[in-house]
Amino acid sequence: MSLTSLSQTNTSTNMEVPQEEMEKVFDEIKTPFKYGIVIQHPDSTKMVDSPTIFRKNNVWYMTYIVFDGKGYETWLSESDDLLHWESKGKILSFTENTWDANQKAGYVSLVDINWASDYSVEKYQDKYWMTYLGGNTAGYEAGTLKIGLANSTTLTSATEWNTKLPPLLSPDDEDVRWFEDKTIYKSLVIRDDSKHTGHPFVMYYNAKGDTAKYESIAMAVSDDMLTWKRYGENPVITRGKGICGDAQITKIGDIYVMFYFGAFWKPGAFERFACSYDLINWTDWQGEDLLTPSEDYDEKYAHKPWVLKWNGVVYHFYNAVGISGRVIALATSKDLTK
Repeated sequence: MSLTSLSQTNTSTNMEVPQEEMEKVFDEIKTPFKYGIVIQHPDSTKMVDSPTIFRKNNVWYMTYIVFDGKGYETWLSESDDLLHWESKGKILSFTENTWDANQKAGYVSLVDINWASDYSVEKYQDKYWMTYLGGNTAGYEAGTLKIGLANSTTLTSATEWNTKLPPLLSPDDEDVRWFEDKTIYKSLVIRDDSKHTGHPFVMYYNAKGDTAKYESIAMAVSDDMLTWKRYGENPVITRGKGICGDAQITKIGDIYVMFYFGAFWKPGAFERFACSYDLINWTDWQGEDLLTPSEDYDEKYAHKPWVLKWNGVVYHFYNAVGISGRVIALATSKDLTK
């Protein structure tokens, strides 16, 4: 399929992605076949969440987070076929007397964003990097949450990452914006070789305001992974109510696609997408949801995407909430259950 869009002149700012291109993207990324649950904690009282998927040495890996009643920790699993996963153990664990003692929900940075690529993870300054939702209050997303930064020299073993760096962004920062001065949630860092923002590293994250009591998706930029500044005055994706969150970016042709989830601006939680030529100005899809609850294991929520294409099949991993608790499920573009 070709998604070369119109011409390079269409990459100028404020240019919306035309409806016909949005429809092509939808046809390329849709996954109408529910495969089922792929990650479930053996202890049903513990909740599994937020997949990030990458590939190294011909093996697939997934980081995901586990909530045990106290807070989030980050785990690693591996797979040969994207369908069957084996846990390798924790990579971000609880600590004592730190700013992130009880919350370490991690998301691997610098995964190749190109559609149908090898989904490798880039090293920067000879390290792998991961941003994470951090905080020291026990409970479900409790207290003041900030964005932390971890690094490691290894990507594929269940060893603890270094989390001794100071927080990158906080709702208490002096330059905090009106829609993010309450709390900050999940983050994603990509490399932008084109430097659309003037910077090589771009972060998308969802945040909630003190008066704007809804979640929106925001941007920040960096030249060195360590120092970040907020980009723009307003959210890049918002509905002004409910939740828009957990962005994942891929690039199909010359169109950037942002997968994200929506919740509570209409009933439930569901998967959406938006498109852009420059990573800054986004055209929100107005058509049907990418995923909605339809099975007993996702009857409450079907949300928090990670989407990739491999060997001609689109795999849409998502957080499912239903009769099996909070798990990670999979939908695909072809029926893999037969």
